[in-house]
Amino acid sequence: MSVFSILVKLGLWQLDRAEYKQAWQTTLAERQAASALDYQSLLNLANNDPVTGYRLTVDTIAVSEQILLLDNQVHNGQVGYLAYQLVKVSESQPWLMVELGFVGANKDRRILPALTPMPNQPYELTGRVYQKQTNPLSEALYAETFSMNNHEVIRFQNLNLVALAEKVGHELAPAVLQPDVTPTMTLAKPWTPIPLSAQKHQGYALQWFTMAAVFLGLMLWIGFKTLKKSTHPITK
Repeated sequence: MSVFSILVKLGLWQLDRAEYKQAWQTTLAERQAASALDYQSLLNLANNDPVTGYRLTVDTIAVSEQILLLDNQVHNGQVGYLAYQLVKVSESQPWLMVELGFVGANKDRRILPALTPMPNQPYELTGRVYQKQTNPLSEALYAETFSMNNHEVIRFQNLNLVALAEKVGHELAPAVLQPDVTPTMTLAKPWTPIPLSAQKHQGYALQWFTMAAVFLGLMLWIGFKTLKKSTHPITK
């Protein structure tokens, strides 16, 4: 019956994840409805708690025309990149990473998307912030640097902000801003703070419980047949 026990535990685990995701969805909705934070408030919060979903309004200026490309992203079935640019709020504070949006990738990886970065001028940006969980199996940056159209492009594999800060040589805020409107760009902005919804987990739980029920029924049927043979042996 160990298999039955494992199947039931897997179903219960999925229900627990569904409950967590439902609570997280409620939290995100509350954060979206709240007033936008200022930059210092965001930094203070991020020191102790996750900040995904909070809204932020900030006056910035582009640090440079360097484009950052997060590799192996998928949007509407298309493989590509999430493009970013760094901005600063003040000389004494960490730089902020701003998402420019999703751009499709060429089949030839040597050909990078032609993007025009935000010019080095002041911007007031408003949007939502997010943090991506680091994959413990693959958290390295694996950065590659290219020169393209008179500006530098860095392609990297994981949104590891600590490692990226070392790469660019300046402290970065521990969250990324996805602005409602990006100056000079109209790229799509995927928003998936919860990769698997509570409903998905509930569906998986039902599958595990169904498998457990089928397995239990099969074991009971085999047990019944075995008992029947032992109590009514076949005689010749």
